[in-house]
Amino acid sequence: MKTYQETVDWMFQQLPMFQRIGKQAFKKDLSNTIKLTKHLNNPEKGFKSIHVAGTNGKGSVSHMLASVFQSAGYKTGLYTSPHLRDFRERIRINGQVVPEANVVAFIEGNQVFLEENKLSFFEMTVGMAFDYFAKEKVDIAIIETGMGGRLDSTNIITPELSVITNIGLDHTAFLGTNLSEIAGEKAGIIKEGIPVVIGEKQEKTIPVFRSKAHEKSAKIFFAEDSNFPDYSTDLRGDYQQKNLRTVLSSLKVLKELGWEIDEKAIEDGLKNVKSNTGLRGRWDILHDAPKVICDTAHNAEGLQYVLKQLKNENYRQLHMVIGVVNDKDLSTVLPLFPKEAEFYFSKPDVPRGLDANLLQAEAAKYGLIGQVYNSIPKAYAAAKDVALNEDLIFIGGSNFTVAEVI
Repeated sequence: MKTYQETVDWMFQQLPMFQRIGKQAFKKDLSNTIKLTKHLNNPEKGFKSIHVAGTNGKGSVSHMLASVFQSAGYKTGLYTSPHLRDFRERIRINGQVVPEANVVAFIEGNQVFLEENKLSFFEMTVGMAFDYFAKEKVDIAIIETGMGGRLDSTNIITPELSVITNIGLDHTAFLGTNLSEIAGEKAGIIKEGIPVVIGEKQEKTIPVFRSKAHEKSAKIFFAEDSNFPDYSTDLRGDYQQKNLRTVLSSLKVLKELGWEIDEKAIEDGLKNVKSNTGLRGRWDILHDAPKVICDTAHNAEGLQYVLKQLKNENYRQLHMVIGVVNDKDLSTVLPLFPKEAEFYFSKPDVPRGLDANLLQAEAAKYGLIGQVYNSIPKAYAAAKDVALNEDLIFIGGSNFTVAEVI
């Protein structure tokens, strides 16, 4: 009998996991996932779902939707990735992570099949989540794609609604090198006759989405075409306003489909996203005096919003603890950072982390100057040592950087 930790370690060692290792882990078809769900008696047919894709905002949108459904009294599954601290964050029901015993039992019960078919970490995780949601008889599950859409392991569901938040240049090695190519991959979650909500209107992507929706006879809704009353949310990033509109558009469509979600459920759900769902790392304020903020934004589009919001903060000196992964196009993100900040460079503790000396050298080309530290916690400690109460410390650059400080 394996312990929980041994089980998770075993899962991480299976065909390399994209989040930790990178390109070698990306699989270009769904055959393994289909094989696994068939072996599990097709759990994806045992619950209703909402499918969420997009370059930025899909995690926040998924958690907001889950929170509203919970507030409306529905038993709500939530599948997201990556996790920050514990693998089980990926699979929740009503905000509670899947029990350790379920993780162990799923792997033990299916290990021979998983090994024989060489399933990747992500494929087996999707199978585990769908199996858990079906067995626990959730009323609805919010399913976030891992990467892309068309060939993502989650793309075997027929949801009530598909949601695509926005399109940016991320994971270009896998999904395409321009916005319309990437939109084509994300549009792969649009299903026959199933409505789709598009979060942001972008000139290059509108035709791609319209064309796919037409091909699939799917009604298409652009969130930016609707006006909604002001709702407040406990997710504090300015960028959450766009996500909020996407969520409200989605709820409007879902109500028309017959889901009972009243005004109070929307208000309560949006105000209590963190406590209802356990979401962390989005404009997450860890400390006051000095103020410490971490955020998982890690591509140009996401960082633009976060760094713009940082400019509106009042501080004497800005300290930035930064670690990134090695497939990041630094020429698109480093120019966004403020030159007047003091930088603390480090490598996130994953194989895919970029060597901090390389990051320091690249950053210097853009006038960003700082020291190198041999771990994220040490970089953070160094910033805290010198920061005065009226200073601000920002920690980010990658999900993995944030995971080491929360």
